[in-house]
Amino acid sequence: MPGLLRGAARTAVVAGTATAVSNRVSRRQAGRWAEQDYERQLAAQQAAAPPPPAPPPAATQPVADDMTDKIDQLKQLADLKAQGVLTEEEFEAQKRRVLG
Repeated sequence: MPGLLRGAARTAVVAGTATAVSNRVSRRQAGRWAEQDYERQLAAQQAAAPPPPAPPPAATQPVADDMTDKIDQLKQLADLKAQGVLTEEEFEAQKRRVLG
């Protein structure tokens, strides 16, 4: 019987070692896969991140200057019309061009 017991003990040791090694390999692979999944998710989140906010609109000063220029041109046209240099039709055409 001692030979049978020794054989059973040896088989148990080999099976236990194989199981331990197999479990360790499985845990290492699972850890690697989890890390890869995390990196993929992080990359996907960065790719899908909303774009940065748009820059604030340009200052309104150019619009105000543009409107001031238009008003000045209209005043000049009105002066020319009052002096008789422009007819009513010419004045209206120039006004549409300035405001257009």
